[in-house]
Amino acid sequence: MQAIELLTTRSSMPRLIEPGPSAEQFELMQRAAGRAPDHKALMPYRFVVFQGEGRQRLGAIFRAAAEAKGLSEEACMKASQQPMRAPMVIACLMDYQPHEKVPRDEQFATTACATLLLQQAAFAQNLGAIWRTGWFAEDAAVLAALEAKSEDAIVGFLYVGTPAVPTPIKPDKAIADKFSDG
Repeated sequence: MQAIELLTTRSSMPRLIEPGPSAEQFELMQRAAGRAPDHKALMPYRFVVFQGEGRQRLGAIFRAAAEAKGLSEEACMKASQQPMRAPMVIACLMDYQPHEKVPRDEQFATTACATLLLQQAAFAQNLGAIWRTGWFAEDAAVLAALEAKSEDAIVGFLYVGTPAVPTPIKPDKAIADKFSDG
């Protein structure tokens, strides 16, 4: 896939099946993530990869969080099954590094860029991916279960696999109105 096509047709793929990325594909995804803009080279991110039976561990984390919120049994069961929607789920965390010249928001942005590059590298290799957030990404118990510090943050969960159907390409947005002369 050509770079401009990749950048201008990016669309999430919510229907993912086996196989997930091969070792070689995943290594390329990792290399791409390492190219994110990173002031002072702090690498303020950490990625926890759940695949195979490991997805059940993430499902248990989601279920425990749902139970702690007092959700219904049906909602708790649904929460436990969410990681099974793709062969690989990557928890993308900002690993905050206190630094006088690199504020927390910039470190979050770096992690978001690294997450997007993981996704784009998946797409470039004909894989599918969808970046999900939801309340799990904001939940302190989920953050703690991922062995993160309280000042860290979950940027999202990147679900990766083989597209079950052709990726639906969304129409271009009327973005020109978002630009103005200074």
